[in-house]
Amino acid sequence: MQQCGMAIVLGPNQYGKAEVRVVAVDRSSARHSLVDLNVSSSLRGDFTAAHTAGDNAHVLTTDAQKNTVFAFARDGVGSPEAFGLRLARHFAGSFDWITGARVAVESYGWDRISVDGRAHDHAFSRNGSEVRTAVVTADGDDTYVLAGIGDLVVLKTTGSEFWGYPVDRYTTLPETRDRILATAVTARWRYTSAEGDFDGLFAGVRTTLLETFASTHSLALQQSLFAMGEAVLSRFPEVAEVRMSMPNKHHFLQDLSAFGLDNSLDGAGAVVYHADDRPYGLIEGTVRRDDVPAAEVAWRGTPGFC
Repeated sequence: MQQCGMAIVLGPNQYGKAEVRVVAVDRSSARHSLVDLNVSSSLRGDFTAAHTAGDNAHVLTTDAQKNTVFAFARDGVGSPEAFGLRLARHFAGSFDWITGARVAVESYGWDRISVDGRAHDHAFSRNGSEVRTAVVTADGDDTYVLAGIGDLVVLKTTGSEFWGYPVDRYTTLPETRDRILATAVTARWRYTSAEGDFDGLFAGVRTTLLETFASTHSLALQQSLFAMGEAVLSRFPEVAEVRMSMPNKHHFLQDLSAFGLDNSLDGAGAVVYHADDRPYGLIEGTVRRDDVPAAEVAWRGTPGFC
């Protein structure tokens, strides 16, 4: 029952079409190329009547949003960021009552299959679990671009330590000066501009993340996270901030003493670990420039980052 003097009003809302799967093949020559995308759109604006009165006069159907994705792909995709920009600007400018649009793109990589030492013209294989991502937000006169990568699995067999932490009655983890460090990196970075060589920037940032993970002697996964973000910002002035989510992929030395086998790091032969997929530590953080204004609207609707 509504209390006297209290009004119930509609809060923030958005709607759209989620996970439109589209594959576009360029057949303009005998050597085909393809892009494989998962595209989600969300619209923001004056949709109050649809919620409170069932009045759909301001509702651009999600079916129309889906069809727009396919129609725009027919003209060519380009980079995920460029495709997202085209769609977001189109949706945000469609009707006066639509004040903003968010388009999220996942791009799945395919490699050419090699036959007799030559890359095939039209046969491909998926190149693993890694996913390239882009999120474009058009908000009034402003446009924001987040690029990113998901499920980038990396591992170091040494060059990682973990010690010096407080010990309470529930602490059982032993300190170590040599361990496997592994994680599945999900990273998103915000560009300072909605224009640029997005493919080139993505390749450079990805390489920087990998090189820094490999070369940093890590005393904690948090230290690796900051070093990776710091390196990206140092090398690429086009990047305003980097946010990362990095779960530990734990590897523990297997006890083989029951079989009379020494499985220590100082022993001879292979060292055997067992990999635990859960529970796992989840390390998240943001590395940013202190002279670039924040843009939280660019991150709205993007979960998994602090």
